[in-house]
Amino acid sequence: MTTRSDGLRTIVPFDPDDPCTRLAPVLDPPERREFAAAMRDDVLDAVRAGGGEPELLSPEPIDADVPVTVDERSLSKAVNGVLAAAAERLLTGGRPCPNDTGQPVAVVMADLALATPRALAALFDADGDVVIAPGRGAGTNALVVRDPEFRVDYHGASYLDHRRAARNVEADVRTIDSYQLATDIDEPADLSELLVHGDGRAARWLRDAGFEVTVGEGRTAVERADDVRV
Repeated sequence: MTTRSDGLRTIVPFDPDDPCTRLAPVLDPPERREFAAAMRDDVLDAVRAGGGEPELLSPEPIDADVPVTVDERSLSKAVNGVLAAAAERLLTGGRPCPNDTGQPVAVVMADLALATPRALAALFDADGDVVIAPGRGAGTNALVVRDPEFRVDYHGASYLDHRRAARNVEADVRTIDSYQLATDIDEPADLSELLVHGDGRAARWLRDAGFEVTVGEGRTAVERADDVRV
């Protein structure tokens, strides 16, 4: 699949040390690390197939088959460091660093295990200085930044904050309505969505670990076989 933004630099933030902390009630620390890595790899595959050029942003080195930028700062500061460096090179016409091709830059979270190439291609191709794919609860699951003055803030209701930040720099904003991009897998209740709709590494990992969907009173839930551990 090729898109108008084919080759778009796409940052995927990922912390390998203690990921998916809200899944602690159902996964122990080693399992959470394995599951998070499976989701990350699903996202990297979808980014590639959707026309992006993925790059991991991590607080520590990772052995990966994509470029890795190491930044120990908080998520917002680390992403803004990438945006600022890209904007500076765009505005000055300077020669980019090996992992820095200039604007635009996409940011896609590593827990979007349902992300598809089609959904990401729609995000990458959408017009707008800032294109946002919101998550549930007013978070920001993915975005594309074409305005060199825009910066992120992932604390609190970041979708609202990012719309406000875009207005402050007079950037046009486009919102992408996508179930696949709105569904981040970070709490136990989210696992049923992945088991029902997913077919990648992360969904297979859950099934191999003994998780299955149950239905009661019209709603789905997830149960795990007691004798199955990864």
